Amino acid sequence: MTQIKKKKLTRQMGLLALTATGVCSMLGASINVVPFMIQRNVPGIGPYVLSAFAFAAIPAILAALAYSILASAMPRAGGSYIYASRGLNPYLGFVASFSQWFGLSIVIGVIAYITIPFIRDVTLNLGWETLSNALEVGWIRVSLALLLIWTFVWVNIRGVKSYERILLPMMFLMFALGGIVIIAGFSYDTHDFLAVVKEKEGRSFDVVRNIDFDWRIFFSAAALLFSSFIGFDSIAQAGGEAKNPTKYIPRAILLAILGVGCFYFLFAAAVYHTVPWSFVAAEAMEHDITAPGLLSYVLPSSLGVAILIGAAIALINDLPAMLLSVSRLMFAWAKDGIFPSSISKIHAKNHTPYMALLVAGSIASVGVLGSHFAGDFFLGIDIMVTSMMVNFLLMCITLLSIRKVNPTLAQHIAVLKNRKLQLVIGWLGVITLISFLSIHLYKDLTAQTEAWYFHSTPIWLIVMAMASLVFGYKWRKLTQQKTDLSKQFLELPEE
Repeated sequence: MTQIKKKKLTRQMGLLALTATGVCSMLGASINVVPFMIQRNVPGIGPYVLSAFAFAAIPAILAALAYSILASAMPRAGGSYIYASRGLNPYLGFVASFSQWFGLSIVIGVIAYITIPFIRDVTLNLGWETLSNALEVGWIRVSLALLLIWTFVWVNIRGVKSYERILLPMMFLMFALGGIVIIAGFSYDTHDFLAVVKEKEGRSFDVVRNIDFDWRIFFSAAALLFSSFIGFDSIAQAGGEAKNPTKYIPRAILLAILGVGCFYFLFAAAVYHTVPWSFVAAEAMEHDITAPGLLSYVLPSSLGVAILIGAAIALINDLPAMLLSVSRLMFAWAKDGIFPSSISKIHAKNHTPYMALLVAGSIASVGVLGSHFAGDFFLGIDIMVTSMMVNFLLMCITLLSIRKVNPTLAQHIAVLKNRKLQLVIGWLGVITLISFLSIHLYKDLTAQTEAWYFHSTPIWLIVMAMASLVFGYKWRKLTQQKTDLSKQFLELPEE
């Protein structure tokens, strides 16, 4: 009798593809929008944006180290869920990853939605006014955002090779065009900028050099800028498709966070070198601003179009990598029986979790509609920041607990094996992440909004309650079906 070969994910992603997944998940709105719109979202941060960004890197790097250590021992699809469910507690593993899944799914829709104005600005700079005006029409913007999402759902379903053919060229192009911003930003100075503003718009601008430093404002800004580092975890979610995962996943995580961190810092520093922070703050209070829009004052039109294209590519590049990430989380839940088993279906030819990708696309589509009707994309980013801070916190706690909870898997850790070093990373991560999370929640809960649902914290709590109900229901069903459920959650899922 011929044995039927079981469908499963295949290990085809090398170090470059894994690193690109993390890089493309991190660069996008974070680099082109957040460092400048933060002047409106956190009034008073003024000239301290770069310092706040550097400070925000501390808990992110600690979380990345925790991810790298855990990934070396548990290289499976669904990364963070697998780590916490096997090294801490199944319920906490699901709740943490559900929070992450919800936050990222919504942000995929947010990113798709804010990509369209970047494309509009490209067409406007090229003189295509009719097309530019059309892209401002609500239903056209929403339709194009949805088209972007579902195009990349299709690319992901097509398989790893299709995914790489799209992602890698776009990543290199994104860095090349972003490099124009860095070179240009350090080639001009504030005097050049103010002279052009005077010439083009006939207005003089009085530059504010310094303002009083406020620790509360600084910490609030750092908590928001923490979002710039979110994305490297997508590498861990692809653990079931990585070649030589014990080595490649930890390396890719560290390469992504360090590479993106350096590029991001240079990018933001270059813009603020040319454009006075007080001008950025004044403009942010009036309308949405971006890095390309600010530098377009001093750049030749051709370079202005180039950096706008680079910004659009950076945003678009977020989509395939983040869709991969959230779909693998659902796939892992389904494999464990915490989610409907149909979500774990694998495409017979492409070896991809196509059902999980279809669901991910549907949730992201809700994010598009939410962005359109809420009218403030920072709400989606705030939800993601809360979700990811909780997730990263639980990864650090898992690093502290794994030796006691699951000594067998702890023995498979292949990087940073020294237990004292692991404990230092874990405790520092817990302390800094709790601090950042507390600041972020306080800022959100005390913000003045039109209605309670414009606060990210109650929305996040509602999602956590939903996750708890789902887990409770599925766990009760599992206990009725299996006599030794605890054993399942001490072992890795089969490949």
